[in-house]
Amino acid sequence: MSDSPAPRGHGSGTASAPRHPARALADPHLVYDPVAGGGPKDVVILGSTGSIGTQAIDLVLRNPDRFRVTGLSANGGRVALLAEQAHRLRVRSVAVAREDVVPELREALAARYGAGEPPPEILAGTEAATQLAASDCHTVLNGITGSIGLAPTLAALEAGRTLALANKESLIVGGPLVKALAGPGQIIPVDSEHAALFQALAAGTRADVRKIVVTASGGPFRGRTKEQLADVTVEDALAHPTWAMGPVITINSATLVNKGLEVIEAHLLYDIPFSRIEVVVHPQSYVHSMIEFTDGSTIAQATPPDMRGPIAVGLGWPERIPDAAPAFDWSKASAWEFFPLDNEAFPSVNLARHVGELAGTAPAVFNAANEECVEAFRGGALPFNGIMETVTRVVEEHGTPATGTSLTVSDVLEAETWARARARELTAQTASATAEARA
Repeated sequence: MSDSPAPRGHGSGTASAPRHPARALADPHLVYDPVAGGGPKDVVILGSTGSIGTQAIDLVLRNPDRFRVTGLSANGGRVALLAEQAHRLRVRSVAVAREDVVPELREALAARYGAGEPPPEILAGTEAATQLAASDCHTVLNGITGSIGLAPTLAALEAGRTLALANKESLIVGGPLVKALAGPGQIIPVDSEHAALFQALAAGTRADVRKIVVTASGGPFRGRTKEQLADVTVEDALAHPTWAMGPVITINSATLVNKGLEVIEAHLLYDIPFSRIEVVVHPQSYVHSMIEFTDGSTIAQATPPDMRGPIAVGLGWPERIPDAAPAFDWSKASAWEFFPLDNEAFPSVNLARHVGELAGTAPAVFNAANEECVEAFRGGALPFNGIMETVTRVVEEHGTPATGTSLTVSDVLEAETWARARARELTAQTASATAEARA
């Protein structure tokens, strides 16, 4: 849009010369780029056919006076849905990571668009989402799952776009890179927990914060011991009690890896030491997170579990979007419970704290190894407890990252490649040993 900052150009991808000094990345008191005259925001949605993307589109379609989608990206596994979304939103560009589905996408678009209706531009390949993230728009919603979202995150920041960030992995693996590019108020978190902290922080300032409390549902295995988790199935792990999410995030919630990633994310977004970030189990998933202030007050953000609320914060802030998500019916009785986290049964949170404090490439190794182990578990090659056992071993073998050097994108990619390969090797060893034991 004409009121957006001018694109900053492409840098070297290093954090050696930070554009902005150390500070909190997310601050509800700052508005990075308001829309002049209150007109609709031009939005690009990355990961449009996934859980975040489809809910974002639902929100946009219900608020055409506030948002206008100019581009969509997807991996390419749901071509018909992507074509339907493109036509319904009348976008300028569509991006797919898989080049092999381009002919199918062209056919699907042709079936949707009538004579005289110009179809959208098609971008394809591994860099397509990154290219779209830098296109002319006001806000980029990064709803991609996994560390492949790092390059689009950096591209959106470098191009001067407001970034509604649902892709936590890009911040986890590339924290220094993100901090080097992001302007004050440029990132608005979309994770339910961090959208909650963002809103709670509006009641005070970072200097007033004593503690951040990140809530966890406990997943489908809350209350089970480590021994009781040994034989759980993929179907068990995918049966989340309160949230409907994609399979990877759902299993990460079952292991509580997702919560560990959110602890690292909270540290990076709000510049709060790990020692002042606490995790508490809240099975109902009504309170999405809390901030304890220095005067003893605790501000909690609460809604029924529905991601359209956090998405609305990410897209609409500083404005509230009316009826973005359901509200509580206070005429009905309800009980809200809070329990301490069982770190023995779920060691992922403490391991995440450890890699977060190591910094450098350690978080990238943790995340990449976990992604490989989750796939191995889904494929039957690794037991549930084997996910964290393998990730822990990969992290230990990686060791302490070198200090005194700047992190680069190539450092992250190299560390991820090693971690994925090593996780696959260890997983194969586990599968072989299990087969021998059963023979």
